[in-house]
Amino acid sequence: MSPFRSRFPFIPTTSLSTSGHSKPPRAPAKSRPPFTISSPSASSARPPSARPPWTFVGNTASRSITSTSWGRLHARLTGVADTSVTLRRAQFRVADDPSKCTAIARQLIVGKLQNSRNSLLRAARETDSAEDRVRLEEVIDALARQIRDLPGFTELDSLRGAEGMAANIYFTVFSLALKQQRADFAFTNRSRRPPRDRINCLLSFLYALVRHDCIAALTAAGLDPFVGFLQVDRPNRPSLALDLMEEFRPWLADRLAITLINRQQVGADHFTEREGGVIEFTEAGRKRVIKAYQERKQESLNHPLLDQNLRSAQIPFVQARVLARYLRGDLTDYIPFVPK
Repeated sequence: MSPFRSRFPFIPTTSLSTSGHSKPPRAPAKSRPPFTISSPSASSARPPSARPPWTFVGNTASRSITSTSWGRLHARLTGVADTSVTLRRAQFRVADDPSKCTAIARQLIVGKLQNSRNSLLRAARETDSAEDRVRLEEVIDALARQIRDLPGFTELDSLRGAEGMAANIYFTVFSLALKQQRADFAFTNRSRRPPRDRINCLLSFLYALVRHDCIAALTAAGLDPFVGFLQVDRPNRPSLALDLMEEFRPWLADRLAITLINRQQVGADHFTEREGGVIEFTEAGRKRVIKAYQERKQESLNHPLLDQNLRSAQIPFVQARVLARYLRGDLTDYIPFVPK
């Protein structure tokens, strides 16, 4: 199996072992040969303090994730830690240098804003509503101005503020990309931990999957996913993975969410509302989204820096290595991925 392909068995109350046997305490037995699983995943409605719903131990579990129904991380299993100590030392030195952090953060934000703008350009081309097109074009122009203004921001806090403002503007017109099910996926703004509507639930779940892939890519490149440059450091927060995934959100997660809704592959019946207005996926909904995510990662895109066609699943790994080359001094700037 390709190392870039992931499989996500959904066995909420089952233990997986390296022998391939299962020990479900309250469900019929299910088995998955461990050598066919590169990224096992389990979801649960249990609170984060609860024990993860399954255990998988062995060398085959090189990358894994357990999460709640809306995508909050429970735990990960990894293999032997990378020994690229010189690269990590370089990473830590840059992370302690505000000017270098600012330079990398600016490039990360440029990538995110360019990809966000490209996503809205596509929505403007495809919409049948003249009114929606006008609103989309206004935000497209605003994002272009933000990109032009980024070189003038020389402090990390000001860059973070610019990125946050651009994200808010972007999401004001996000729902205009929806051609179907607008009533069922009404959206006004991002709400997280937990999501308060269906589209926020979908986005948060997809972002969790992208974040998981970025952690794996950074680890494979020899970088520490918890030491970032744009995101504020916090305990147990994979700051560098959150940095890296910024450029992937618009074209990988956001576009997939729009496609799933417009094609009616995900609908209102794939969600449930818990006490307090918390929106979660049903098990069928989670399965459908993860299947679509895996299929999307097999699609080919041209990588401008390499001038090669790559599967989407490979691009986080390539970008992690581009970042590693920059930290080693082989590149003068980090070059974000912007699909053509």
